[in-house]
Amino acid sequence: MKESHLRSIIKATSWRLFGTFSTTLLAFIVTQKWDISLYIGLLEFISKIGLFYFHERIWGRIRFGVLRAEKE
Repeated sequence: MKESHLRSIIKATSWRLFGTFSTTLLAFIVTQKWDISLYIGLLEFISKIGLFYFHERIWGRIRFGVLRAEKE
């Protein structure tokens, strides 16, 4: 199945929002303070986007498991 770029962007965004929501909720359960929980969620959202970018760039340089396309 081939996906459009828009579908991939929407999936990545929805996944990141879901992850941030769960982190914020867990932070609230632990702290019982919405201001701290929302701050943690914001920091997590921003940092994970940057970390994912660098993770992808590093894996782009690693050839482990990459298969060459066969010529038809």
